[in-house]
Amino acid sequence: MGKMTARERINALLDPDTFFEYDLFVKHEGKDFGMDKKDLPADGVITGSGSILNHPVCIFAQDFTVAGGSLGLAHARKITKIMDHSIKMGIPLIGINDSGGARIQEGVNSLAGYGEIFFRNTLASGVIPQISVILGPCAGGAVYSPALTDFVFVVDKISKMFITGPEVIKTVLGEEITMEELGGARIQSEVTGNAHFYAKSEMECFEQIRRLCTFIPWNNSKKANPFPSKNPNSKYNIEKIIPSDPSRPYDVRDIIYSVVDGSDFLEIHEHWAANIVIGFARINGETIGIVGNQPLVLAGVLDVDSSDKAARFIRFCDAFNIPLLTLVDLPGYLPGVDQEHAGVIRHGAKILYAYSEATVPKVTVIMRKAYGGGYIAMCSRHLGADFVFAWPTAEIAVMGPEGAANIIFKNEIAEAADPNEMRKQKVAEYTEKFANPYVAAANGYIDAVINPNETRKILIQTLQLSKQKKEPRPLRKHGIPPF
Repeated sequence: MGKMTARERINALLDPDTFFEYDLFVKHEGKDFGMDKKDLPADGVITGSGSILNHPVCIFAQDFTVAGGSLGLAHARKITKIMDHSIKMGIPLIGINDSGGARIQEGVNSLAGYGEIFFRNTLASGVIPQISVILGPCAGGAVYSPALTDFVFVVDKISKMFITGPEVIKTVLGEEITMEELGGARIQSEVTGNAHFYAKSEMECFEQIRRLCTFIPWNNSKKANPFPSKNPNSKYNIEKIIPSDPSRPYDVRDIIYSVVDGSDFLEIHEHWAANIVIGFARINGETIGIVGNQPLVLAGVLDVDSSDKAARFIRFCDAFNIPLLTLVDLPGYLPGVDQEHAGVIRHGAKILYAYSEATVPKVTVIMRKAYGGGYIAMCSRHLGADFVFAWPTAEIAVMGPEGAANIIFKNEIAEAADPNEMRKQKVAEYTEKFANPYVAAANGYIDAVINPNETRKILIQTLQLSKQKKEPRPLRKHGIPPF
């Protein structure tokens, strides 16, 4: 399986010779069921601090070789102590999870321990980056701590996450399923969306974490460290990426590669809700968060999962002072009974809420289609975008020309001698009048219609201009997003 020990994992992730361990001699206080006779080294969890890329971090790693990494009260208190430390010091927290779950012999004390961890996960949210690494089983209540953190990493054939395991499911429901099929790394990264990053080995996972750390700030009072600016790779020609036929798809990541520094883009949730692309990159050396519709998958529509995916990422960027770039090409929200019954109204509202709430610099580029509610949702001027640009290929309208013509000119088409020919004429008429960026520009909803090859230069200018942006909001305790 390629599993490492807890200390090997810490040393492999952190900069060499920087780990300093705390609370090595902590002992459990369990007395029931023979626990008073058991010596559990470090109570099954290693905690301490070290550095990644010469910047300090706090870290804990559960040790499965000690009582299966089970969580008792002393084990939990070691974790909450290092969590408190990371919050006070304003440095990221990394948790390596490898545990069989609650230590049953300690009864409700183990549950109290979980609750205290969840409480601190919540207090730390939006204050310091929290990273969870699942390198073994993570079952029952234990899964809620990773779910409360910002980024979850999983490794193929090693990571397992589920509320109830295969044996419970078999007993209660009579269904047989393996741990891998129920909550393995692929399931969590492709089906449930619980995992943000998927790796094939532990070392690949640690490299992913170190790379992520280059893009994010260490706490919410800082900005990400700048890097020297680099030109995009010349093989990505922005003017040749989008097909001339508006019905043909393309890969929005090629657009991203053509405008960001060094064509370097760290994609998040790559394998889940692929109809939207999110991730970090740099423009002129500064970190930005990118949200882009993916025409290769479902034409880039918004649906339940893609709305959740984008909304949470937008809120992370806003919490940690990372400007947002939105690349728009979508026909709207995905229609259908399944989506309606899955709650697309509530889930779709999350992206509206996240963009409206965000006060970081927000730049939007409309590349092709921007129809209906999708146009509004993808960081339109109406949701507070600071700059909105459109390419000449942009089509901004209530709906696509075909659907609009069928509604607006329904009678003329029905009464025509040749309905098909009349429909073509009316579609062309609607396209010429509305399926372009100029009507929106005339109303001030678009700041400028730009050529694709101007995009990077204009992004550099607008992001530089908005570095000191301040946007006061009404005083409140907190908003109530559509959870």
